[in-house]
Amino acid sequence: MSSRLASAFINLRSKSTGRTSSAEASSQQAPPTVRIIHSGHACNVEEERHTERVYTIREGETLELTCLVTGHPRPQIRWTKTAGSVSDRFQDSSVFNETLHIAKILRTQGGRYYCKAENGLGSPAIKSIRVDVYYLDDPVVTVHQSIGEAKEQFYYERTVFLRCVANSNPPVRYSWHRGREVLTQGSDKGVEIYEPFFTQGETKILKLKNLRPQDYANYSCIASVRNVCGIPDRSVIFRLTNKTASPSIKLLVEDPIVVNPGQTVSLVCITTGGEPPPTLTWDEAGIYSCVASNNVGNPAKKSTTIVVRALKKGRFWITPDPYHNDDNIQIGREVKISCQVEATPPEELTFSWLKNGRALRSSERMVITQTDPDISPGTTNLDIIDLKFTDFGTYTCVAALKGGGIPEISIDVNISSTTVPPNLTVPRGKSPLVAREGDTVELECLVSGKPKPIILWSRADKEAPMPDGSMQMESYDGVLRIVNVSREMTGSYRCQTSQYNGFNVKPREAVVELIVQYPPTVEPVYMELRQGLGRPVVMTCRVLRAHPSRVLRFEWLLSNRLLHAGAFDAQKDETEYTIRSLNRDGWGEYTCNVINEAGAGKCTFQVTGKAYPPEFYYDTYSPLWQNRPRVFDFKLQWTQMNPNAVDRIVAYRLGFRQMGLQRWWEQEIPVDRTINKGELMTHNLTDLVKPESYEVRLTPITRFGEGDSTIRIVTYSGEFHCSFEEEPICMFTQDKNDDFDWTRHSAATRDTKYTPNTGPAGDRSGSKQGFYMYIETSRPRKEGDQARLVSPFFNVAPKNPYGITNPPAYCFGFYYHMYGKHIGTLNALLKQKGQTTSEGPVWSLSGNQGDRWKQAKVSIHPTASFQVVLEGIRGPGIEGDIAIDDVMLEEGECRDPPPNLSSKALSCILPYMAAMHHLGDDPPGRSEVTLHSVISEANIQTLRL
Repeated sequence: MSSRLASAFINLRSKSTGRTSSAEASSQQAPPTVRIIHSGHACNVEEERHTERVYTIREGETLELTCLVTGHPRPQIRWTKTAGSVSDRFQDSSVFNETLHIAKILRTQGGRYYCKAENGLGSPAIKSIRVDVYYLDDPVVTVHQSIGEAKEQFYYERTVFLRCVANSNPPVRYSWHRGREVLTQGSDKGVEIYEPFFTQGETKILKLKNLRPQDYANYSCIASVRNVCGIPDRSVIFRLTNKTASPSIKLLVEDPIVVNPGQTVSLVCITTGGEPPPTLTWDEAGIYSCVASNNVGNPAKKSTTIVVRALKKGRFWITPDPYHNDDNIQIGREVKISCQVEATPPEELTFSWLKNGRALRSSERMVITQTDPDISPGTTNLDIIDLKFTDFGTYTCVAALKGGGIPEISIDVNISSTTVPPNLTVPRGKSPLVAREGDTVELECLVSGKPKPIILWSRADKEAPMPDGSMQMESYDGVLRIVNVSREMTGSYRCQTSQYNGFNVKPREAVVELIVQYPPTVEPVYMELRQGLGRPVVMTCRVLRAHPSRVLRFEWLLSNRLLHAGAFDAQKDETEYTIRSLNRDGWGEYTCNVINEAGAGKCTFQVTGKAYPPEFYYDTYSPLWQNRPRVFDFKLQWTQMNPNAVDRIVAYRLGFRQMGLQRWWEQEIPVDRTINKGELMTHNLTDLVKPESYEVRLTPITRFGEGDSTIRIVTYSGEFHCSFEEEPICMFTQDKNDDFDWTRHSAATRDTKYTPNTGPAGDRSGSKQGFYMYIETSRPRKEGDQARLVSPFFNVAPKNPYGITNPPAYCFGFYYHMYGKHIGTLNALLKQKGQTTSEGPVWSLSGNQGDRWKQAKVSIHPTASFQVVLEGIRGPGIEGDIAIDDVMLEEGECRDPPPNLSSKALSCILPYMAAMHHLGDDPPGRSEVTLHSVISEANIQTLRL
């Protein structure tokens, strides 16, 4: 840190904090206002007839939209793609920043973008802009012959259609060429150019009627968006010959192809015709398709299906005598054993039966049947008629696939005198089952019978899902295990026997009740309470829900020290603790535990005397001007957030450091009075080194100690220059008491169809992408309407402590464009702080000045902080758009001012309009197959799996 800056720090101690009256204090708070500007790669920004702003940008460029807000406290900003939700394409860091940044914008990201600002005062401010993404894809030409005229040779004496299509925004214009010859409607009797009635866009179809020898040529289609956004034309060439033909292919495989798992399969596809040579591709969507395309006629497509052999787990069921209602197996009655297996392909499935390991053949008493695969594939039945004691044993159902290569599936079924139907009960004490949230619970149903069936679990409320999200869960031992049970799982659960892998009888079922207890849910979970010494603090902990709902007790603690405990009043849903008079020992973390059988809910209160952070005054342009070559001053302005919430602020600790350096310089600014809410305070930072930037930290101090800090960056801007290209237009603001606003724009101000012969064709430098400000004089504007653009405040530093006796000079300059037969008047005014009326124009010009930019300069001699105002007055008609650009303010007298200044403006100071009195001082999991495609010299496409 330089010695000069150190001395500035010493000077800081002697400065006093600025004051404002109570009336002024309330005026420092202001609801938010919003404007949207852009600083990305815009092609153009237009103000359309329906007051809609449209921002056009080329696909792949960077979109940057900046939301300029005013208001105090500083508003919170949020960008949305629609009026209610954040676009999922936003970068996370952009959504809540002033600038929305989308790199390499896609066509799908066009649409309406909203900026919303709110600071708790009045309604949120919302502005929107429509982003139009421009693009042009390569055109594609497709060729078709007239319907019903195909004979041996595809294009011999035929009518041919060439159709050209390109995706674009804005709409594309097409042009056709034959060789070097430009084809237009009527230029050749054998040619027609038109657009189908069912499409939208410009001409795109070239019709060649009854092909002639000269029609066999190279045709090029050029797609153009007329260089909008700098997008160049794109073209495609198609060669039409007497051999031109649509593609044809042959697939050298069977359909379907049946293979075993892990087997390698080659699908071979060859072209059998087509000019130009077709391109072969494979498409997989359940079936495998070879597609050949050469943009002539329709693509050729051949498909096959690959079936992978598989046997899935089987299941069985036993049906006691189907002709009686008995549920038991009885000697002399009939028994039916059914076996089902899922197989791919189902028609290859075969079954065989074994008894005690020996092959079993169908007989009069042992009837084996297999269902028709087309009706119910995969099922076989064994009917045992007139069951005898000798029929008891183990029966095995064996499933296999005819092609082999897949292991068989065997299912054993025991038939004996002990084979009995199932029974289902709930163990004593297992319903209702009480658990605590987070526990692991086991719902149990006891199942007996031989064989034991699978148990199916579901909710008694059929619409409620099971814990895993399904509607039904299986259990082989009758137990349903739920890990980390939650309160939502409370309810009735039904266990039910399945007919599969068991008896085919009426299902047995039982119900288990589950009750999940959970600790009280309370609010607030966390709250910070700031309060001054000697004042009361009331903390309330509210119970929202709990199970059991009968809350047993509560306890209040300060840093784990018990303050108060007791039974919870069943008539209330809250408990309260009051600190009657806060002292230093009372600062800290207070906890309220509300406890039931399942646990405790906790409210936490952080009680502190810590002051809220100060808020730097937003959108304040406040360098202090000094006629000293190496240093500058800066007026720091801020208000205090909720100053009366805690003890009186006795001082501020001011820290600052030069950007890039580590060392902080700190000093206390004493405060000898009570700060009012919204009161604007000021402090001058002196002897800052030009042109360095500084980081400033401001921390309020009370009897409690340091409060929350706020940091801002101070940037030197001793010579003011604004070209309206970026940032918040240099902190210029629109006068709220004029008739309409100045508009920021680039290129032509309006469609010349509406306001011809007026406004500039570019900014002052001649760039169509550059920006300037202008007044739009079209409807609803009328003659005499005024638009005033107000600069930020510029401060004059006195050279001696007794005031300004010899006012310093400043040169105020700008460029103007006043072209059109209805041009009104452009005025430049000086408005000094503290004056109740404004001076007359220091510069003024009226009427048409030609289609060119001109410069204006005028010397001003303010004696106090000041603003400059640029006022545009509408003339008698719509051809009167006045534009300004490159506004500057420099120290010293103007050198060589332009000769076209109004003598009236230079020599006269007139009383100005009463409206100027209102100018305020405040600115505003799956199976995968890998496909490899190869085209050989013989144009064979092979797909290997």
